[in-house]
Amino acid sequence: MGLLYLGALLVSLGCMVLLDSRFRLFFWADARRAAIVLVLGVVFFLAWDLAGIGLSIFYRGETDFMTGILLAPELPLEEVFFLTLLCYVAMNLFTGAARVMEKRSAGGAAS
Repeated sequence: MGLLYLGALLVSLGCMVLLDSRFRLFFWADARRAAIVLVLGVVFFLAWDLAGIGLSIFYRGETDFMTGILLAPELPLEEVFFLTLLCYVAMNLFTGAARVMEKRSAGGAAS
């Protein structure tokens, strides 16, 4: 049961990859730029987490659904995958919404 949360995060990441590949949103549009944006986003949020942990604001919750592996005090392994998913979802949503808005404005101008 200790891998349930990590497994759910990995399945969700896989779904984001499928959406990305199907609609060429993020990595399939420009892999180099996407990798840079994703890594910078994850690093930013990891730094945010570490600052919160250092200031005793963030604590790791105890649950049977997590692996129990810590990368740092109060920083579970799953947090990195969660932050990756968070950034990937945000970029897929951003590029997808931009594409929809672009098509709407192009369609509205032609009418």
